[in-house]
Amino acid sequence: MKEMTRRALSDAFVGESMAHMKYIIYSDIARKEGYSNVARLFEAIAYAERVHAGNHAKLLGLLGKTVDNLQAGEEGESFEIEEMYPVYKNTAKLQSEKAAELSNHYALEAEKIHQAMYERSKEDVVKGKDIKLEKVYVCPVCGYTHQGVPPEKCPVCNASSKIFKKF
Repeated sequence: MKEMTRRALSDAFVGESMAHMKYIIYSDIARKEGYSNVARLFEAIAYAERVHAGNHAKLLGLLGKTVDNLQAGEEGESFEIEEMYPVYKNTAKLQSEKAAELSNHYALEAEKIHQAMYERSKEDVVKGKDIKLEKVYVCPVCGYTHQGVPPEKCPVCNASSKIFKKF
């Protein structure tokens, strides 16, 4: 693929991915405000944006077998833990942007857990086995992710586990 086409597809992938996530969040807001049909509309269009992002990702060679995807996920989390979020968090601290500093802190702590989950999962997939997975709980405040019965309070942000989303 020629470089300009690759860059354009990469930019389009980023844009479609961001649109997908924004529309999912917009859907949640509409649903909380009592607009269930608007929420469904956002969800439908978010799915279409996901389709676009998936098409671009395929052409860019970003999709592989599960073991490769787990490796890519682990590498992405490592980058976020070791480089991205420490810099973003320190930048926010330097500029006295407390809310941004906290948001980056929450993400950094959750990414550490995600990296470990990908690493453990990859070990089983390399052996040709699916992972054993208990219920997974995610804190909707900070993204803390836990397998099995969650602690009473989130260890990252202190939110009650009663509000955790279950997967």
